[in-house]
Amino acid sequence: MIGIIGIVVIFIMVFGGYILAGGKLAIILKSLPFEMMMIGGAAVGAFAISNDMGAIKHTMKDIGKVFKGPQWKHSDYRDLLCLLFELIRLARSNAVALEEHIEDPPNSGIFSRYPKILKDKEAIALICDTLRSASMNYDDPHQVEEVLEKRMEANLHHAMHSSHALQTVADGLPALGIVAAVLGVIKTMGSIDQPPEVLGKLIGGALVGTFLGVFLAYGLVGPFAAKVKTVVEEDAHFYQLIREVLVANLYNHATNICIEVGRQNTPSHCRPSFSDLEEALKAVKQDAA
Repeated sequence: MIGIIGIVVIFIMVFGGYILAGGKLAIILKSLPFEMMMIGGAAVGAFAISNDMGAIKHTMKDIGKVFKGPQWKHSDYRDLLCLLFELIRLARSNAVALEEHIEDPPNSGIFSRYPKILKDKEAIALICDTLRSASMNYDDPHQVEEVLEKRMEANLHHAMHSSHALQTVADGLPALGIVAAVLGVIKTMGSIDQPPEVLGKLIGGALVGTFLGVFLAYGLVGPFAAKVKTVVEEDAHFYQLIREVLVANLYNHATNICIEVGRQNTPSHCRPSFSDLEEALKAVKQDAA
């Protein structure tokens, strides 16, 4: 919702101020389809050249994050801590029983209680792979910790591609606007024998290209890229929490300590309170009893 409000504010302030200052929209509206075809079409073409089909689909999908915001909410972090609590407790009490859960999460009685987390393939793979590594009795937990760190860095780098791609388009739009403006000037020079009122409209139409390139770059595409980056970084905390809890488990800290490490590493605006988490864990224990 806040994304839509931001776009509305941009258009109202820019064009509203222009109209209040005595500007006329007729010239802009007349030139807009042609300028948008040149600038927007060139931007889309350049985007297609610099990305493969997978990256294009990924970017188109990630644009929705501008309006949806982060995937993981306050309740999801609490659920994740409860899920990890159940798995760690089971791993320490009956390692053999844990195998059926980490080898087949969709049919696991534990994972199925957290459907949103279960739908996220990377979160499930991260949990299961790390618990599987722990069951191999690694002599040095630093090995698993290092592997997890590199894995998450690679995942974050991949997730950031959409933001980088959009930012590249934003950086190129002002230059494409100049290209469209130059073409407009060329067109104007072909009508140099026309009266001033005609030339004025032609020059005004040419300048629409410069305006449109800058407006799209700094008013829309650039902010879209920044928002996607912010959301991706926000969601990355969810996977970071998994790493922190399971690494603490590798060091054989008490189960409650492992979960508290995760709670403390949760972003402040999503962090469940100590009492809230305690109530949730009590409910988990009762269900398991």
